[in-house]
Amino acid sequence: MICRRPFRPRARRVSLVLMDVDGVLTDGGLPFTGRGPGGRVFDVKDGVGLFIARRLGLRTGLLSGRGGADVLERARDLGIDEVHLNARQKLPVYERILVRLGIEDADVCYIGDDILDLPVLRRAGLPITPADGHPDVRRSVPFITRAAGGRGAVREAIDAIVKAQGRWPVVMSWFGGTTT
Repeated sequence: MICRRPFRPRARRVSLVLMDVDGVLTDGGLPFTGRGPGGRVFDVKDGVGLFIARRLGLRTGLLSGRGGADVLERARDLGIDEVHLNARQKLPVYERILVRLGIEDADVCYIGDDILDLPVLRRAGLPITPADGHPDVRRSVPFITRAAGGRGAVREAIDAIVKAQGRWPVVMSWFGGTTT
């Protein structure tokens, strides 16, 4: 992770990992079948990261300007807590999430890759963009993953949050591993 500001203090407070879908959980490609958009490809490593987050008690959520049955199915498979699709104006939806959950901006990690995400990225306590995020987003956001969207960026962010919160040994214990 490229950090232009201290990461740990912000990551320690995170209780919700909220993210865009296209360009974050996917590589941003939308296969087109001639009958409308086809299915998206999701990275398994990101899915494991979301599993880890949820098992540790972190809430997870999607906040996307697009929708689709494939996204809903993936969200169900992963047990994602918050699913907000077809949100062209993301900030009002984000604000409603905060009120409903009784949390503050500082409690949220938001992962977004494009200029539509900037209003939420500017508010979230831990704003992250994938390595291949839009250039204006990369300039605006203090935390940039080394992985591209749809290629492990979400997993990288979650691993970094979990480590900053001091909970990585717990994760490793689930799998009989040791921490080094």
